[in-house]
Amino acid sequence: MSFLASLFGGGKSEATDDRDLKAFASEEVFKHKTADDCWLLIEGKVYDVTKYLDEHPGGSEIMVDAAGKDATEDFKDIGHSDSAKKAMAPYLIGHVG
Repeated sequence: MSFLASLFGGGKSEATDDRDLKAFASEEVFKHKTADDCWLLIEGKVYDVTKYLDEHPGGSEIMVDAAGKDATEDFKDIGHSDSAKKAMAPYLIGHVG
């Protein structure tokens, strides 16, 4: 079963500098771990994937299971393509810092 397979879609470009993004404490990010409010922390960046859950090919449960913790290793273990990584941009809301 793939984790975050074919992750995200959309068009806005990702901010290149963390100073352009809202800073969140990890404790705040980890509170958003339900199907109604799902944020993922990947490589220090915070993504609100709530609206993507129903479209995820592996099902929403695998993404909800990754919320509430640092999902970086889970994301990397799958070996996502560069295009999948770039497609995450529309869901980027901040960084941990």
